[in-house]
Amino acid sequence: MPVTTHHTDVAASYFESYSVVGLLAVVGVLFVAVAFGAGRLLRPVVPTPEKLLTYECGVDPVGDGWAHTQVRYYVYAFLYVIFAVDSIFLFPWATVFAAPGYGAATLVEMFIFLGFLAVGLLYAYKKGVLTWT
Repeated sequence: MPVTTHHTDVAASYFESYSVVGLLAVVGVLFVAVAFGAGRLLRPVVPTPEKLLTYECGVDPVGDGWAHTQVRYYVYAFLYVIFAVDSIFLFPWATVFAAPGYGAATLVEMFIFLGFLAVGLLYAYKKGVLTWT
């Protein structure tokens, strides 16, 4: 009876775990391929001039395709995203700050991070971005 070493057992379990992941990936790709193939075979293909028109929000296209958009709304949305991301970083920081041995380093890092955000907010304020007109 052959004696198996610990190294071959570790290698076998290592490749077994990857084979499960590979098999799952293949099954996922096959599932998507079958779904798209079934959709292509089952859908009716009747191109009409109405179907080939540009379509947006249920409104027929009228006039020129170029429209003027107010940029300030995007700036407000961008500022909101910046501060939402800031809050995402603040919650994990609070948990690490409470851990023993990390207090001073994480405190300095967070004040540097908040300083960058404050400089950005001050820049936006000086440029007049935050005034609603």
